[in-house]
Amino acid sequence: MEIGVFLPISGRAAGPAALTDAARTAERLGFDAVWSADRVVTPWRIETPYPYAEGDAFIVPPDRPFLDSMACLAFLAGQTERVRLGISVMVLPYRHPLYWTRLAATIDRLSAGRLIMGVGVGWMREEFEALGVPFEPRGQMTDEQLEAARTLFTQDHCSFHGQYYAFSDVSCFPRPNQHLPIWVGGEGRAARRRAGRYGDAWFPYFVRTTPERLRDLHQEVRAAAQEAGRDPNAVALTCCAAIEVTEHEVEQDPSRLRGSPGQLATALARYQRAGVEHVALQFSAPRWPDRLAQIQTFGSEVLPRLR
Repeated sequence: MEIGVFLPISGRAAGPAALTDAARTAERLGFDAVWSADRVVTPWRIETPYPYAEGDAFIVPPDRPFLDSMACLAFLAGQTERVRLGISVMVLPYRHPLYWTRLAATIDRLSAGRLIMGVGVGWMREEFEALGVPFEPRGQMTDEQLEAARTLFTQDHCSFHGQYYAFSDVSCFPRPNQHLPIWVGGEGRAARRRAGRYGDAWFPYFVRTTPERLRDLHQEVRAAAQEAGRDPNAVALTCCAAIEVTEHEVEQDPSRLRGSPGQLATALARYQRAGVEHVALQFSAPRWPDRLAQIQTFGSEVLPRLR
């Protein structure tokens, strides 16, 4: 099972020094990927509940830096050599498919085939409104984009005609250095069906559930892949998870990664047995130096037990 780690692309620490240090530290310690989050603009007033935090409030205040996710990955392509570069997740309706596919192919080329494209439909209604993008049809828009991307990544003369996007006889070069992996985020039934139809992986984000439950839900992904005429075995089970490394053993919650290095190794082994192929970890601490210390402890004391 692969292990990734989220980068400090938002908050007070966000900047070239912290990003470079985080990515190089992750690479040196043996993490398989580094991950960036996605945000275009942060409204000052947000009433949409944030589904990934207790209290439903978005965790990054609007007066804190939030760097562009793909720009950070392009920067880190030149600062690293081996570690894969992932985005979790790009909200596709915020960008035209002709734009993001060119951007993704460019970063994949610059990194010698290390990009992982996590994609999703988005959740913040206020950000959609600021960008002038309709909120309700975001699922259909994302499906169209993924269909268009197949054409753009595989054909010389590219045409697509859908309800929301259309283009005729254009080229999209360069193509990615690899078969660009598309990991479909989202936790609901529609996201699982989308992953089965279009994705190389289902990539739920910070789900408070057990790995066994993820394995069971992944069967819906496999069924959707089979219905679409795809190989169900070609759609991996991956996930994001919040994690906290503690000095001493703590009472365990099967749906939460928190504990001593030994406890975390045991908990993550359950993910591996459930068939999870990659876990992207968001370390929990209010300050970046404390998160970095947890990453270093995890890399030296937990990762070797998972190999």
